[in-house]
Amino acid sequence: MKKLKGIICLITLGIFISSAYSCIGQSKTKLSKKPLVVFVTGDHEYSGEETLPIIAAELEKNYGMRTIVLKAAPDHNSEENIPGLDALKEADLAIFYLRWRRLPEDQVKYIDDYLNSGKPVMGFRTTTHAFNYPKGHPLERWNAFGEFALGAPPGWGKGGHTHYGHNSSTDVSIVPAQAKHPVLTGVTPNFHARSWLYRVLPDYPSKGSTWLMMGKSVNPDKAAIENPVAWTWKTAAGGKVFTTTLGHPEDFKEEGFQRLVINAIHWTVGKPVPKKWAGKMDINVPYRQ
Repeated sequence: MKKLKGIICLITLGIFISSAYSCIGQSKTKLSKKPLVVFVTGDHEYSGEETLPIIAAELEKNYGMRTIVLKAAPDHNSEENIPGLDALKEADLAIFYLRWRRLPEDQVKYIDDYLNSGKPVMGFRTTTHAFNYPKGHPLERWNAFGEFALGAPPGWGKGGHTHYGHNSSTDVSIVPAQAKHPVLTGVTPNFHARSWLYRVLPDYPSKGSTWLMMGKSVNPDKAAIENPVAWTWKTAAGGKVFTTTLGHPEDFKEEGFQRLVINAIHWTVGKPVPKKWAGKMDINVPYRQ
């Protein structure tokens, strides 16, 4: 009888230990399911390394994500060094805000591997011309990053890529046919952006893109046409893409733009767009020029 009780006790203990390990495993699984969003910044002009950390903090606080923010070193004007790009190996989403970088080959390799993995990509404004290697450089093809990563023109001045003057601004509106797109959930149908409108038409956004928002230049310095300012696309490797040519620090003060960005992050990473908006963020970052 004692022997039988002992066996029962051992079985009970085994079940308890198994249950405990199961709980621990579930806890680890829950943690691992939090998407890791890696922000890669360095843009000279628009203070992306200051606006995007505020977005990152909001994702961690209110939207159940993990984030890493990488910055050009020693400061935003450093064109040849962004430490920590190996974080892209574990990223579920890479978000770029770059302008005319000349990173070394070993750092570019992490970006290349990420793009080839078919994971999602987001890009802001000057990321259409993220790199600026001299003619004949082994990495010169990366000057077309905007084209192969974002469905945008292949560098500044290419394909008619220009803007309508620093004294202009942009009226932004939702493309009516896309009003129910998840990325536009709760986004104000019309808002004003400080960004001067980028011209990407007629050849871009690339074939297969979905235009979400259009921009109309206000006080342009030349004859202006409406242009897409936000679109989705897919990379050659099948990665989901969200691109916006907006991104002036004053744009980040606009709640409609904030919500567009938070929605786009969820959509690209494969998470449902939040039904409940956590509220407007306090973003007050200066423009450098």
